[in-house]
Amino acid sequence: MEIRRGEIVCLLGGNASGKSTTMKTVIGSVRPSIGSVWYEGQDITNWNTSRRVAAGIAIVPEARRIFPRLTVLENLMMGAFIRNDKVEIDADLGRVMEMFPRLKERRAQRGGTMSGGEQQMLAMARALMSRPRFLCMDEPSMGLAPVLVEQQFETIQRLNATGITIFVVEQNASMALGIANRGYVLQSGRVVLAGTAASLLENPQMQRAYLGM
Repeated sequence: MEIRRGEIVCLLGGNASGKSTTMKTVIGSVRPSIGSVWYEGQDITNWNTSRRVAAGIAIVPEARRIFPRLTVLENLMMGAFIRNDKVEIDADLGRVMEMFPRLKERRAQRGGTMSGGEQQMLAMARALMSRPRFLCMDEPSMGLAPVLVEQQFETIQRLNATGITIFVVEQNASMALGIANRGYVLQSGRVVLAGTAASLLENPQMQRAYLGM
């Protein structure tokens, strides 16, 4: 698979197709037995996760995975854990609070007491605090009401418009392809379809298997 600078690329497939494993391989929590991972012209296959984050890769994990006992502000600061540029961290904190006003209102609230949609906002904002150039999002629509799913994908587009390259693993194929430049479809760990979002939306195999048409 290839993800080009400035794109939104989605990875689609059913349960147990290998989507999350692929995402974990990109972020470094899973090592490939065959093949390699390249980022900005470098082979990063043997880099640990913290080194990848420092290089500009961040993840919004499946099921959000916030720190439930920490406050909103403490969760956000964990996103900047590897940074030491305090002035810039404060500036980024202001920017994510402006992007997600609900988090500003609840900055002293424990993350675990927030709704699913609010926790998803927090997970995204926490990832942004590492100042990523490449953002991985694992099942961002999981467990959200339809109206929140639409808001989530609108936010992904806004982030991409700021110059962040985005890789989305998603089961909601129609929503993901609606915002993506290109997409890949996995079955049993193998890419079986690939192309522009428009071509995948029009593909009869895709329509039957994933779009309910």
